[in-house]
Amino acid sequence: MAEKGELDWETFSCSICLDLLKDPVTIPCGHSYCMSCIKTYWNGEDQRKIYSCPQCRQTFTPRPVLGKNTMLAALVEQLKKTGLQAAPADHCYAGPEDVACDVCTGRKLKAFKSCLNCPASYCEKHLQPHYDVAPLKKHKLVEPSKTLQENICSRHDEVMKIFCRTDQQSICYLCTLDEHKGHDTVSAAAERTERQRELEASRQNIQHRIQDREKDVKLLQQEVGAISRSADKAVEESEKIFTELISVIQKRSSDVKQQIRSQQETEVSRVKELQEKLQQEITELKRKDAELKQLSHTEDHNQFLHNYPSLSQLSEPTDSSSINNRPLRYFEDVTAAVSELRHKLQDILTEKWTDISLTVTEVDVLLPQPEPKTRAGLLQYSCELTVDPNTAHTSLLLSEGNRKATCMSEPQSYSSHPDRFTYWCQVLSRESLTGRCYWEVELSGKGVYIAVAYKNVSRVGSMKEYQFGQNDKSWGLYCDNYGYRFFFNKMLTPVSGPHSSRFGVYLDHRAGILSFYSVSKTMTLLHRVQTTFTQPLYAGLCIGNTAKFCKLK
Repeated sequence: MAEKGELDWETFSCSICLDLLKDPVTIPCGHSYCMSCIKTYWNGEDQRKIYSCPQCRQTFTPRPVLGKNTMLAALVEQLKKTGLQAAPADHCYAGPEDVACDVCTGRKLKAFKSCLNCPASYCEKHLQPHYDVAPLKKHKLVEPSKTLQENICSRHDEVMKIFCRTDQQSICYLCTLDEHKGHDTVSAAAERTERQRELEASRQNIQHRIQDREKDVKLLQQEVGAISRSADKAVEESEKIFTELISVIQKRSSDVKQQIRSQQETEVSRVKELQEKLQQEITELKRKDAELKQLSHTEDHNQFLHNYPSLSQLSEPTDSSSINNRPLRYFEDVTAAVSELRHKLQDILTEKWTDISLTVTEVDVLLPQPEPKTRAGLLQYSCELTVDPNTAHTSLLLSEGNRKATCMSEPQSYSSHPDRFTYWCQVLSRESLTGRCYWEVELSGKGVYIAVAYKNVSRVGSMKEYQFGQNDKSWGLYCDNYGYRFFFNKMLTPVSGPHSSRFGVYLDHRAGILSFYSVSKTMTLLHRVQTTFTQPLYAGLCIGNTAKFCKLK
């Protein structure tokens, strides 16, 4: 009956709207459609003036006149009254990608559930016994699955309800009697419960990792904003500074130009004044020369003698003794002085540009890398340090290429310098420290501070606060016969660890990490600082005997 009902539905349905015929019409080729459906279809073909059947594609010209098929309409109405049920919509039938009902014959419907016990898949109609029949109610229903056959033992053709832990595979009850006899087996449900707990633990771990990564992503997003704001501010401030520098240079250029022009005007005025005097003197001399020439031709001796005394007297000559001795160079020395200034500025810009460029490239936008755990890992960040003689206290003798400093009883011959420590026997490295750095210090004797400090740490003063670690601009590990003590801003932290004469210092400037190690056959972390560094650091030593920066490469 189902097949007949389905055939009847298809027989009296419109192939355009897939529903029962409404006002059925039959076109010349014999196929029938709803009147409104075929009219709409042919309206789309009006432009070509050639009309076709949607099913057989036979064409008609001109457009056929449609008339209601009254016999077919009456038959449809009669079938409706006799209980013809609407067939499922086309989307209820199983397609190539769907799980089909295993009970349906002919065109199969989509499965609504699959049963793990049967095992089979059912549409809603054929699934009903699983809701009505008592034994079937106990079956395990799941979402439609194409893999039900994987639950059947290929050897015994039985449902696999047992899990063999020995072989880590699903088996049927017959497998436990032969191939898996004596193995550690449990029900699949029990194994699922155990694995489910593991799964939930894994999910919790994954969720925690997701939360951690989401926090990291959020931090990185914030860092992107901070980087952009910092970069924009740096560009703005740098442009402002360079604009000010350019303005200063332009001002000095204008001043030099004005001074040159002013001096030019003064000197030209003096020259023209002297030139005018000389010109007047030349005119006067020419007049005298003409009068004397005229007098020389006078034949009257008495007249000659009478006029000669007055004509022979000449005015004082203009002093021009310096003219022939004047140098040929005038403002060339100014050009040379400006040129020297240019060379000095270029040298300064070249030197400072290297520092600026290094500072820019040291900007690290990634999350801090973990601190190395071995000496080999630390050595990849090793740096060669030397002592800055301009900072060394006068009692310190420097040697070994300024890597070693020894405290002497007599002062050394150092020139005066504003960077020099004047009371405590301290010294800073020549090299600044940013990024990730590692260095080692070898000690001889005790009573030594191994420190890092900002450049502007105090240099002058006898008070304790001027010693490394006794202020907020330096951090120091103090080593003596009694052990180790760490100091920062007058705060003391006791430190325990093995005695050693060699110490390692690791700095991650951006991450704010400063670590001190005892170095022997093994590496021992003595003390670790987590803070925020706001300036480049310099390695420092406050020496009671001898200390030196070690060569690591």
